[in-house]
Amino acid sequence: MPKRLAFIGLGIMGGPMAGHLLAAGHSLIVNTRTRARAAELLSRGARWADSPAATAAEADFIFTCVPDTPDVEAVVLGNNGILTSARNGMIVIDHSTISPAATRNMNEALRARGAILLDAPVSGGDTGAKNGTLSIMVGGDEGAFEQTRPLLGHMGKTITWCGPSGAGQLTKLVNQILVSVTNLAVSEGLTFARRSGLDEQKTLAAVSGGAAGSWQLSNLGPRMIAGDFKPGFMIKLQTKDLRLAIEAARQAGLELAALPLVNRLFEQAIREGRGNEGTQALFAVVDELAHRQSPPEG
Repeated sequence: MPKRLAFIGLGIMGGPMAGHLLAAGHSLIVNTRTRARAAELLSRGARWADSPAATAAEADFIFTCVPDTPDVEAVVLGNNGILTSARNGMIVIDHSTISPAATRNMNEALRARGAILLDAPVSGGDTGAKNGTLSIMVGGDEGAFEQTRPLLGHMGKTITWCGPSGAGQLTKLVNQILVSVTNLAVSEGLTFARRSGLDEQKTLAAVSGGAAGSWQLSNLGPRMIAGDFKPGFMIKLQTKDLRLAIEAARQAGLELAALPLVNRLFEQAIREGRGNEGTQALFAVVDELAHRQSPPEG
């Protein structure tokens, strides 16, 4: 049965995700900072709302996908935010990657008005968003998750309830530690191949199907060696996620070795003006650093 849905935040990830909900036959109301990003959805029958509050006023399920913790807080708690239109039974599903503590605070604020917040960050990049094959990690009320699961199924292939409020965000941080450290491994491996005079294409073919194989190697490796740094997921957002992971690790009393290292390298990429490039541009940083540190021949 078609449901009344809203989607706030129509960027690289949010736009395609909202499109899948619309294609499934649901009524969709949209809001985003730059209205031009909504043009394609509006041409397909979505309706525009001028604020998050106006968006939420007409919807039972409100999806959000914006860059960082302050952005979500503004959408949910700010002037003309979702909270001003919150009502009993309304479910807010946040696909952003943000602070677990802030997620819990916003959930409590919405619960006081009878609404529920599910933290549902995603993994799979722009390709997963376009193909509807994202991995979606959900924290929050399990009953609300079961109500929302069929809708999430339009956008994702692997949908997992991870536990209470904040658990989805913590699981996403596990994901970001894994992908960023693996990204560094791929960057170093391909740097070694390049600087050792190997045929990079043949090297990729040789190692991708064995124990060294990974999503990062298969999907980002070819882009690295081609110098294609077009963003699927931008470095500045990866760095934001790593900052959240480092904060969460510190709060848990953990000292991790690889996480701070890869974070410093991504920060180096930002200093070099690569913040809007894809995370595969880490390869350029690693390759250049390795070249600079190599001893002279002869």
